[in-house]
Amino acid sequence: MMKALQYVEVGKAPEVREVPIPEPGPGEVRLRVTAAGACHSDSFVMSLTEEQYGQFGYPLPMTLGHEGVGVVDALGAGVTTVAEGDAVAVYGPQGCGRCYSCTQGRENYCPHAASLGITPPGLGCDGAMAEYMVVRDPRVLIPLGELDPVAAVGLTDAGLTPYHAVKGSLGRLGPGSVVVVIGVGGLGHVALQLLRALTPATVIALDISDEKLAFAKESGAHYAFRSDAQAPEQVAQIAGSRPLAAIFDFVSNQPVADMAWSMAGFETDVVMVGAGAVKSSLGLLAQPWGSRARAPYWGTRPELMEVLDLARTGQVHVDTTVFSLDDGPEAYRQLHDGELRGRAVVVP
Repeated sequence: MMKALQYVEVGKAPEVREVPIPEPGPGEVRLRVTAAGACHSDSFVMSLTEEQYGQFGYPLPMTLGHEGVGVVDALGAGVTTVAEGDAVAVYGPQGCGRCYSCTQGRENYCPHAASLGITPPGLGCDGAMAEYMVVRDPRVLIPLGELDPVAAVGLTDAGLTPYHAVKGSLGRLGPGSVVVVIGVGGLGHVALQLLRALTPATVIALDISDEKLAFAKESGAHYAFRSDAQAPEQVAQIAGSRPLAAIFDFVSNQPVADMAWSMAGFETDVVMVGAGAVKSSLGLLAQPWGSRARAPYWGTRPELMEVLDLARTGQVHVDTTVFSLDDGPEAYRQLHDGELRGRAVVVP
C-alpha cells in the first residue's frame, strides 16, 4: 500500500488515503515520485459544482497532480527506452502519439486524445501526488538529469505553459517593444523571467497587492502596477506612442479580459493563458487592426526539454513552497485562498 492525495467527493477537500501501489502494464512505466506540483487547474476542478464537474467526466476518487517528477522504479513488458533509476519529468498533456500533431511533439493539440479517453495525469487519471505513479508510455518521460526534482517539478506546467505562450508571440517582441503580464502567480512569475531571458522587451506586470508587485519586480518586471482603473493609463505612459506588442493574461476573468482589450492596439497579441471563459468582441470593426486573440494550452514535448535547459543554465526557476504529502490538503487550501507565493510542491 501507499499514500496518495485524492479528490474523493465533489465539493469536498482532497484527502490523503491509503491505496494499492499501481503495477505497470505492458508498455507502461512506474515511477517513484520525488515531487509533485499543485496547480490552479486542480483548484478550479475542485471548485466546480456537481453538475459542472459532470461535464468533465473525471472519475473519482482520482489522485491529483499533473506536475510530476520521479525515478523510474519498474518497467512494464516491452519497455526498453528508459531504465530503472532514471530521473525523469512527466510530460502532462499526452496525446495518441501517432497523429500529425503528436509526431511533431505537439501532443497538447492532439485531436484524438479526448475520443480515445487519454487524459493528463491528475486531470482524468491518477496523477503524481502519491508515492508511486504509472505512466502510460515512456515517450512522455523527459530526462531530468542533475536538476533538483523539487525545484524542477513546477517547470512541467508553471514553466512550460508560459514558455509556450511567450514563444507564440516572439515575432512581435523585438527591440523597443512593450509587453504586459497580468497576474503574478505560479505561471505569471515564470512568464516574467522568460520574457527577460528570451526578448529585449520592456516588461510591465499588473496584480492586486503590494506583495505581488514586489514579487513581480523580483521576477524580472521592469515596472509593476496595481491592476486597477489607473493601470491602462500607467501602461500607456510607459509604452508611449507605440502599441503594446503583447498582453499575457494569467487570470482570464471578464474584468481582466476587458482591461486587456482596452489596452490593446494595432498588432497587439492578447494571450489568454488563465483557465477561464470570457466574452470579447472580435472582427475588423470590433478590435484593433492586426491584433490577435490566442488561447494557448500547456506546451509541446520539445518545449519542455527547452524549459529544462533554461533551468539548467539558471535563466528560469519556479518559486516554491514545499509541503509533505500528509500536508497536501493544506497546500491546496493555501492555493485556493491565494496565500501562496509561486508554486506549492508536495514531496512524498
